[in-house]
Amino acid sequence: MDTLYTAVHYWLVDHPFINQYEWIPGQTAGATPLFLTLTVLVYLTLTLTLHHFPLLPSLPAATLGLITATHNLILCLLSFLMVFGCTLSTLHQMPPNDPTWPICFPAGRTQPKGPTFFWAHVFYFSKILEFIDTLLILLSESRSRRLSFLHVYHHGVVVVMCYLWLSTSQSLFPVALVTNASVHVVMYAYYLLCAIGIRPWWKRLVTDFQIIQFVFSFLISGLMLYYHFTGSGCSGIWGWCFNAVFNASLLALFINFHLKNYAKKKKNKDKRL
Repeated sequence: MDTLYTAVHYWLVDHPFINQYEWIPGQTAGATPLFLTLTVLVYLTLTLTLHHFPLLPSLPAATLGLITATHNLILCLLSFLMVFGCTLSTLHQMPPNDPTWPICFPAGRTQPKGPTFFWAHVFYFSKILEFIDTLLILLSESRSRRLSFLHVYHHGVVVVMCYLWLSTSQSLFPVALVTNASVHVVMYAYYLLCAIGIRPWWKRLVTDFQIIQFVFSFLISGLMLYYHFTGSGCSGIWGWCFNAVFNASLLALFINFHLKNYAKKKKNKDKRL
């Protein structure tokens, strides 16, 4: 068992490529405002264009199902890997006798380097990979019904949030990464099963977990703010402000989605009874 743990720890934390990682503006892949801006603008432009002008032909259901299943499997496994990688890296990089480090990086003394920030970079690029979610919707016959403002808004803005995690050495991101990736393990597992023809009973739990995630983020943010204002400050506070506003908007949109899709169904079911 110790040998297995040692091997896992090496490949997820101690490998030189991971352990010696450093985010260098203008040098590291994706570490420029221009890359970020072009990525988001291209995504939004193509999505809106193909939504209003369906130039792409709908794929046969069997072909689309195979591609969707493969995509969801990759993201499910990648999310699982990020949960373990970031957790082990945070425990490894956390200074001795400072359990508050994952919540409040010391202001002015935290550089975006080391294994924890490596996994933030993987998470950043995984959000670009998730753009394929939108492409798969646009290739389906039900694209006009399935493509929502919540979907496009979330996929476009979350990339900006991840960029700020790295560029500002933002406090609290290890907790946010692990909780979000954990939710995505469940979500992409659900989508994978649907793609292969299995309809799990726990569809509603996917949305519930996402709402719980946002509520938890606000609770843990309160602790971070306490450390920030009662101590020497937490790194990346302005990046956190963007993150907080984004999460608040997503929480409102997910609650609205939940009410429309589940409360309405329950009301209609009660009427039939």
